[in-house]
Amino acid sequence: MYERLLVAVDGSTVAESILPYALGISRATGSQLTLLRVVDGDGERAEASRYVDALAAELKVESRCISADRDVASAILDEAARVPGTLVAMTSQGRSGVLGAVLGSVAMNVLRGSRGPILVYRPHERPAGDRGVPVKVERIVIPVDTTPGDESIGAQAAEMARWLGAQLVVISVLGSRARPAAGTPSGDLIESSYVHSRAVALGKEYGVEVSWEVLHGDEPEKAIADFVGNDRGAILAMVTRANAAPVRAALLGSVTTGCLRKAGVPILMRLP
Repeated sequence: MYERLLVAVDGSTVAESILPYALGISRATGSQLTLLRVVDGDGERAEASRYVDALAAELKVESRCISADRDVASAILDEAARVPGTLVAMTSQGRSGVLGAVLGSVAMNVLRGSRGPILVYRPHERPAGDRGVPVKVERIVIPVDTTPGDESIGAQAAEMARWLGAQLVVISVLGSRARPAAGTPSGDLIESSYVHSRAVALGKEYGVEVSWEVLHGDEPEKAIADFVGNDRGAILAMVTRANAAPVRAALLGSVTTGCLRKAGVPILMRLP
């Protein structure tokens, strides 16, 4: 599926917190893992190179250090494009000025400029110093509903599950307001039928083990976050909602970004 994982690091332990997932994916699939350190100018390059080279040597992976002339997102995208089949992986928070806030400008611009999904992680707790211990990904969790476009990441989620030998878990969130008219099937029955059929179809098409679940709650991001429950072996796969302009406003107001804040697991994220 991917030939290379490109992990953006900036010298902070927060940015390094995605490394256990990247290591686990790389070792499970045999894909190359490259650590990328982007600097604003050549004046910082020597120190930055020493940092990323030492980290890469510790993890036994490849390192790259490049200058960005203050456009970090473009530098990441250019490096990703240099090697076909590259998946960009990064945290949503890093050192100030590099990866930004909840979904900072760099992560947002990488997502917006990428032709496919990127893997984004926002750790809930202070990193525990286990950056060299791989995480085995066992579940790819994809929330779906009946809105056109929300399922567009289904193929990538199923392909990733097959690539990793993981289970694909299809879920949907049913709010309390979703009450059927008298004489019609209950919302649970309708939603269960839809989620079940979606899971079965993906399982057959991609040859992966599947399961499905209908969750309940009027706050989808909370229901989804409670379901994954900081499971170190889970990755969410989600499309950001782009039904409002500008893109930044739609992105920051989306269920996807709510899950990024609350779920504590990486999200394979893309725009529709």
